[in-house]
Amino acid sequence: MAGDQKAKGKKEQAKGKAKEAMGRAVGNERMEAEGRMEQSKGDARQAKEKAKDTFKH
Repeated sequence: MAGDQKAKGKKEQAKGKAKEAMGRAVGNERMEAEGRMEQSKGDARQAKEKAKDTFKH
């Protein structure tokens, strides 16, 4: 379960980074902002899972 959430977080981070870069390349500020938001969401998910792991061990 935790592995799935970690993978989902990594996927969100990568997708967000790609979306941000694409938005920057085409000059679309909205797409760029959405990409940053997705990265933040992935970062938060990763942090949550790391905290769970810390308390689990």
